[in-house]
Amino acid sequence: MIKRLIVCVAIMAVCSSFNDASLKGVWQYCGGMFNGKLSAAPTEYTLQRKYKKKNFVAFVHESGEKAVKYEVGEYQLKADTCFETQTYCSQPSQTLNKTIVYTYIISNDTLKFKGTLPNGAAVEEYWKKVK
Repeated sequence: MIKRLIVCVAIMAVCSSFNDASLKGVWQYCGGMFNGKLSAAPTEYTLQRKYKKKNFVAFVHESGEKAVKYEVGEYQLKADTCFETQTYCSQPSQTLNKTIVYTYIISNDTLKFKGTLPNGAAVEEYWKKVK
């Protein structure tokens, strides 16, 4: 009986550890696809997202300038799915306070998001971990 209890507790502990998944770190946009067309990363500036356990802040970095916050949001990971809600945007946004569902995968230092925006646009984004 005690052995079964120990096994059950161990299984529950392992399963619950997957609920702590996060994208913690700083990720830089590397480009992607928008409605099947290549969307290259900008060359005049960089876009970075700093992810914490459940939220993120995004910045524009221009050479010689102070970083500018352009987006804030919350996210939740479940298996290979990321539920992302933008809660602040420095410019008008069709995705503000709407939850977007992406599939995601992390391979080495690259994060790939793939999903459909509320307007029907298919997006695929690549982000490289820099911190």
